[in-house]
Amino acid sequence: MDDFYQLKNGLIISSSVIAGLIFGPIWWIYSLKVASSYLLGASVGVLYLRILARNVEQLGSENAQVGKGQLGVFVLLIVVATQWNQLDVLPVFLGFLTYKVGIFIFVLWTAVLSPSTSR
Repeated sequence: MDDFYQLKNGLIISSSVIAGLIFGPIWWIYSLKVASSYLLGASVGVLYLRILARNVEQLGSENAQVGKGQLGVFVLLIVVATQWNQLDVLPVFLGFLTYKVGIFIFVLWTAVLSPSTSR
């Protein structure tokens, strides 16, 4: 379980750092409205990742129901983004997908920097 907790924390930290690094250039290139929309989507993406990790952690228990909360978080985000005039839908959606970039970067980072034990 220690490896799982390390993986979970690494994925959440890498996703959060990437979202923070992308927020500044978006604000500089576009506007605060677009950057705020992106940041909201990225924050919900990290929340989604935490919910997913919690569900994976509960897989061994008897009363685990995986998959109900994740889709609801995404649907709620898109509904809020489409109904609230202060948000742009595309930056919210792309911000939400930032957690996938965080996973990809974390996997590359650990693959390159971790010593191989199979040699």
